[in-house]
Amino acid sequence: MIYCTIYVQVSADLSKMIQIRKMEIQSLFMKTIHVVAAIIRKDGKILATQRGYGEYKDGWEFPGGKINEGETPQKALAREIKEELNADITVGDLLVTVEHDYSDFHLSMQCFWAGLKDDSHIELLEHEAAKWLSVNELGSVEWLPADIKVVEAIKG
Repeated sequence: MIYCTIYVQVSADLSKMIQIRKMEIQSLFMKTIHVVAAIIRKDGKILATQRGYGEYKDGWEFPGGKINEGETPQKALAREIKEELNADITVGDLLVTVEHDYSDFHLSMQCFWAGLKDDSHIELLEHEAAKWLSVNELGSVEWLPADIKVVEAIKG
């Protein structure tokens, strides 16, 4: 009976190690997409946006997008927010860089604190919805997997 218990434990541990190694090997061959995201603060709240397109439609995220070749992350973020939300922002400090494996690509997401510039407002051009949430309300929406890690960093 003792041998059975030890075997089951070793088997479970080995299975977990094999699964972890498989994920590490897959990530070596996956395409990496480099993106930026803005944690936009206003009046003590943080902007959350709901995707309006693609495979992850309806998921909640921090707005942003891909970094073009030759573009700094900060310039990319200001451009993406203008394209997605028709808003002008001031990009602040880097909060966190999230590394996340989706089924068919690896996401490397640099997340910056940001604020709306004076007289700038949000206009949804690509998203279905937006909400201003307090830190305590961040759990009230269904975040995309990579964005969950950003919420964790915000909550510190």
